[in-house]
Amino acid sequence: MNKDIKFNFDTYIFDLDGTLLNTLRDLAASVNAALRMHNMPERTIEEVRLFVGNGVKKLMERAIPQGLDNPDFEQTYADFRAHYMQHNLDTTAPYPGVMEMLENLRRRNKRIAVVSNKFYAATQSLCRHFFGDLVEVAIGEREDIRKKPAPDTVNEALKQLGADRKKAVYIGDSDVDIQTALNSDMPCISVLWGFRDKDFLIEHGATILINSPESLY
Repeated sequence: MNKDIKFNFDTYIFDLDGTLLNTLRDLAASVNAALRMHNMPERTIEEVRLFVGNGVKKLMERAIPQGLDNPDFEQTYADFRAHYMQHNLDTTAPYPGVMEMLENLRRRNKRIAVVSNKFYAATQSLCRHFFGDLVEVAIGEREDIRKKPAPDTVNEALKQLGADRKKAVYIGDSDVDIQTALNSDMPCISVLWGFRDKDFLIEHGATILINSPESLY
């Protein structure tokens, strides 16, 4: 991203998994724990990498044989949620440079929010644990609000921040994030350290790509 672009934004709205936090191993461990409980075949890390991005229910729909048609789907999904809430800090950590990036943005009085398709309690818990006051608003999946790529979570974040959409940017690592930004009438910065590679992102419409968090400041 050009240096003359990155200073134009007052508000930075981030995706969580694959953008700020590397959550892949903990997600995969909880997926496989739930699958084992129901004698279902386990999934590899690379399979789980491809399954994430549309919320945890879609993740489990992709991981469970026959998906929603599996008679054990709901219980397996519930077991995944319970396991993940107990184990979502086992290996999860910010990507290198993320903490310094957030601290730099806050020193410059930028507004920061997180919107995620991860369920609400986990989004709140992870953001509090890793980022504290650096992230002002954290919104996860809720029954009363449409998940990404609908613009609802972004709109809610802007509302809670009291921020101007015209001076905001969305940052994420997936095709869902690109579409979310488009639906939210905001520019999108796609990161190259997350769950999707450069070719995939460009194929799905990415126009601004960055290699490291320091590119944002």
